[in-house]
Amino acid sequence: MTAIELKTLMVALKERLESLEEMVMVGKQTNRLNALVEATYLPDFWSDRHSAQAVIAEQNSIKATLQELKDLKDLFETIEITEALAEEDPDLDLSEAEEAIRKFELKADSLHVKTLLNQPYDRLNAIVEFHPGAGGTESQDWAAMLYRMILRWSESHDYHVSVLDYQDGEEAGLKSATLLIEGLYAYGYLKAESGVHRLVRISPFDSSGRRHTSFASLSVIPETDEDIDVDIQEEDLKIDTYRSSGNGGQGVNTTDSAVRITHLPTRIVVTCQNERSQIQNRETAMKVLKAKLYQLELEKKQKELNELSTTNVHNAFGSQIRSYVFMPYTMVKDHRTGMETGNVGGVMNGDLDPFIHAYLLQAKRA
Repeated sequence: MTAIELKTLMVALKERLESLEEMVMVGKQTNRLNALVEATYLPDFWSDRHSAQAVIAEQNSIKATLQELKDLKDLFETIEITEALAEEDPDLDLSEAEEAIRKFELKADSLHVKTLLNQPYDRLNAIVEFHPGAGGTESQDWAAMLYRMILRWSESHDYHVSVLDYQDGEEAGLKSATLLIEGLYAYGYLKAESGVHRLVRISPFDSSGRRHTSFASLSVIPETDEDIDVDIQEEDLKIDTYRSSGNGGQGVNTTDSAVRITHLPTRIVVTCQNERSQIQNRETAMKVLKAKLYQLELEKKQKELNELSTTNVHNAFGSQIRSYVFMPYTMVKDHRTGMETGNVGGVMNGDLDPFIHAYLLQAKRA
């Protein structure tokens, strides 16, 4: 990079910084933060623990956003100083400025994506269901790999994960699983993962070493707020109890406390075996059912929520949102955005942010 190129690039960086300042709405966010801080000083603040935790979470989110913007400004000032020095010394080494610009662009992309999470449900926790497609052991093993991928992504973002249900596969993998991922914007980010995922690899279960294609789907829905009213009639429910099986890596119990609830009008089925208490499992299963029914209502009223659920997506070739190729070459490609990478290992270890960011940016442009 030359001093002239740097000077030209600075114009674009400044424009982007100003654009992000407008998108973040610093004044409005600062006022909101002050109001939240004042609320924590009220004597009865902790009387409603759920509400208090929501206030703290929003407060921390605004602080983080404002800090990200400040970090961007600091980086810009550093690059600006280097630009001034380069005007005086055309032979100045600009390698550090190039690295700072790279960091600026990455941070700007991340902040831009966060400003896109402006729908009411984006702030909510996420309920993620895993369903193998046709193919028995192959697809069940693939579903378990996706389960691990989402766990790793959640851990890297400091989200809390609870296993609501986990059914072991017959030989390997899983038959079905449900995770509750708790944290601000968990749903906003993970909605990008909702859909059918396709795997191409040399099967470890095929003694002939042939290449196999497997499918598994993820259904991501928001966990509804406690104050959202969803009318569920007792006579519309069929409730069964059974013995828990599998541990999902989380030590799920093996008592007769697991609960399965079927909502007869919609045929929605939810299961929970996370707790030792049958009462607790029923409460959690009802929460998931409530979220699913609320989702159905949102889909009826708001066209933009039509992609929330993948329940009706055919779990097979032609309907996939993303393909993962392990052989004869390595590649992960998202068919919605065109985003792709050869770092399959990184993606399977939870490096999903580039795909999530590309999805959110495309959704904003649509």
